[in-house]
Amino acid sequence: MAYQALYRTFRPATLGELVRQEHIVRILTNQIETGRVGHAYLFCGPRGTGKTSTAKIFARAINCLHPQGGSPCGACEVCRALADPSNLDIAEIDAASNNGVNEMRDLREKVQYPPVSGRYKVYIVDEVHMLSDSAFNALLKTLEEPPAHAVFILATTEPQKLPATILSRCMRFDFKLIPQADIEARLKEIFGKIGKEYDDEAVAAIARAGAGSMRDSLSVAEMCVSYSKDRLTYADVNEVLGSADFYEIAALGSDILAGRAAEALAKAEAVLAAGKSAGMLAKDLLTFFHRCTVAKTCRNGEQLLNLPAEMYAEVSRAASAAEGEAVVRCCELFAGVETDLRYSSSPRIVLETAVVRACLPETDAGAAGLVRRVESLERQLAALSAGGAHAAPAAEEPVRRPAPHPAPAGQEPRPVLADEEAPPEEFFASARVSAPPPPKAAARVNALAPENRGKAFAYFIRALRTGSRNGVLFAMCQDLEWSLEGDTMVLVTDSDTIYKRLQSPDNRESVRAALESVGILSFDIRKKGEAPDRTAESLEALKKNFPDTDIEIR
Repeated sequence: MAYQALYRTFRPATLGELVRQEHIVRILTNQIETGRVGHAYLFCGPRGTGKTSTAKIFARAINCLHPQGGSPCGACEVCRALADPSNLDIAEIDAASNNGVNEMRDLREKVQYPPVSGRYKVYIVDEVHMLSDSAFNALLKTLEEPPAHAVFILATTEPQKLPATILSRCMRFDFKLIPQADIEARLKEIFGKIGKEYDDEAVAAIARAGAGSMRDSLSVAEMCVSYSKDRLTYADVNEVLGSADFYEIAALGSDILAGRAAEALAKAEAVLAAGKSAGMLAKDLLTFFHRCTVAKTCRNGEQLLNLPAEMYAEVSRAASAAEGEAVVRCCELFAGVETDLRYSSSPRIVLETAVVRACLPETDAGAAGLVRRVESLERQLAALSAGGAHAAPAAEEPVRRPAPHPAPAGQEPRPVLADEEAPPEEFFASARVSAPPPPKAAARVNALAPENRGKAFAYFIRALRTGSRNGVLFAMCQDLEWSLEGDTMVLVTDSDTIYKRLQSPDNRESVRAALESVGILSFDIRKKGEAPDRTAESLEALKKNFPDTDIEIR
């Protein structure tokens, strides 16, 4: 006998052999046992989930003389007759190649002839969504009121393409994707029947590759059986699937999570140079980051991933060394890359750009990237503060002590800490303002003086740098837009994050102190595009115009 593929050899012969479609099996079994067989059924769902197999079993079961548990007995004369490929009572029609109106007219004429062996004449129309509009119209009347001996079973993977007039005439059954555990159990059963030894991790890898489709899993399993003459291992499955070496992907993923862009690019180049496609590498990286997410968030991650012990240890190590936000960000990034690669003429560049972006989260545009940069600055400043509290200056490098800050007459000048130095001239270039001349030692700077108003923001930034120990506030303020409305300095930002942080009491107090030190007693912080708050000004005007009236804001 000629060799048959595994998915054909082990096609279910009874409803009980179907894998995880219990809701459908129960309905069909009850209909067969009670004799309430409908005239039109629609089986829809993803590929490889048992639609055509169920249709064939159901077609034989409703004709069987002695059905057992809703399935054909296989022993009666009708079952033996229907097992003959030349029988005329069960007709399978491929709608992809018979999609014209003439084929449906021919079907409408043939359906009038009674069955030869059984009680019903069953028409199984596969890929029914491929029929043309005129073919659907020709089928409508027959589908609604067929002869008593006719049963139609329509199968499709795209039910949304069927006209509503067809859908309303059928009993619809939606087939679900098969869980991985059930696919694994079925694969182990089949491997046992063909005498193939296997590792549990190899079977789990095949089931994952099937992505819920039993037929796809059996197709991969057949290739693996042919590839491996001895025991089927996890490495054999990876070779068949064309995946990169697990440890190469793990090393590349660890570099990405750690932000080592140069090392990550070098490893990606090495994998691509070995012949792996950019799409396959992106898929492998997405799988690795997904495994890291599971290992980091689930206590039973080892059971969920079902990897060999040494491989799970590598995934767990990479996940433990990375922040949860970084792992989720990489998952989101490479999920999008897999789609972008389909339409790109330069997939290698797209992939390498994604690798660099994943390594450098601070390059992200928008508020998310800004928050990461601010948090990075806060961590650096905390580390510097913790280290500087106990560190003594080197003997060969004397401590620089700038002159005390000028203070108003009658007050002691505020001492300057050893690490407070005036910002370099390059800072004022990056802040897009002109560097002010150094203030005179004996006089306080007045930024509102006519000759200094154009450099008022620079005076403020210098005062903030030397007068406040908040380096994050200093970093946020240097890119603000500014203007003087009379004697009031207006600070404007287009970032919600910076606006909210500047409105905190501590930050507002630091800004106020820095502005007062340069002679600016009034300021306002605004979001770009928003109208200024004139409540305080209006209140002062009312009090001035009506001095004898008590005014209260509610």
